[in-house]
Amino acid sequence: AYSSTKEESTGRPVGRYPVPNKKDMPYDIVELMEEVEMKTGFLPNVFKAMSHRPAEFRAFFAYYNAIMNKDTGRLSKADKELIIVATSVVNRCPYCVVAHGALHRIYSKQPALADQVIVNWKLADLSDRDLAMLEFALAVCRADNITEEHFQKLERHGFDREDAWDIGMISAFFAMSNRIAHYVDLRPNKEFYTMGRTP
Repeated sequence: AYSSTKEESTGRPVGRYPVPNKKDMPYDIVELMEEVEMKTGFLPNVFKAMSHRPAEFRAFFAYYNAIMNKDTGRLSKADKELIIVATSVVNRCPYCVVAHGALHRIYSKQPALADQVIVNWKLADLSDRDLAMLEFALAVCRADNITEEHFQKLERHGFDREDAWDIGMISAFFAMSNRIAHYVDLRPNKEFYTMGRTP
């Protein structure tokens, strides 16, 4: 299934680097890919692209898992996806904006919000809490000088220091993802564009 870098629909490659044949991939990576494909109905291209470097694939998805699937803290799945969308716009990453916009629509059940954030987060239908969260995430994303004031502002909206770490870490990890997607020329799967748009 993963023998080619071709995207079936457009004939465009998934990215600049070759995707190894499934039979040449380490078993644990094939297993993870099959699990994801079964769960979502397709295999997101980031898995194909990262399979070019098995050791980095494992480290990347282990870290992803540690920050995105932890069940402590005050960030919901939708909150995390919104952070990724807002910061990936600043980092000009079409893959992450499209993929995580889709996940945000699914988790939040708000089909328009990610699109609003993509165009102009300050004009989006966000709560004060959401605005505070994105403001901190974007300060980290832009490598602004982070001051005590940033943390105090978050605290006023119910986020403690550990939540600030979570917001900052998601922003930082996806800054890396955005840059990887950039130089490998990672293309969004066509499925992402329509996911979660209609009930």
